[in-house]
Amino acid sequence: MKKENLILNRTFDFSIVIIGLYKTLIGKKEYVLSKQILRSGTSIGANVEEATAAFSKNDFAYKMSVASKEARETRYWLKLLQKSQLVKGNYEAQLSEVDELINILTAIVKTVQSKEKR
Repeated sequence: MKKENLILNRTFDFSIVIIGLYKTLIGKKEYVLSKQILRSGTSIGANVEEATAAFSKNDFAYKMSVASKEARETRYWLKLLQKSQLVKGNYEAQLSEVDELINILTAIVKTVQSKEKR
């Protein structure tokens, strides 16, 4: 039986949240930031998915680090939306989740890299 991949599930669920946010932003006629956040927010999970098929530990660490970078970009767009109130809303839940994803992804990359140095 295959073990459940929690980070894969969590990033997939976050992508669904981001798609919902994108729809809300489009509905309020915000077209530029909405596309940015859609791309970076859904890319997190896509890179984690790619990492599951990595051909080496270095490849796995690289894909996870890309996912971490995309999460950081997503955090930037969320903070921009929150501070600017370009589209009025509360972005705390999304910011909290993306911060947790960044912490998890960073820990995964550091763990893999430290094992490679041994």
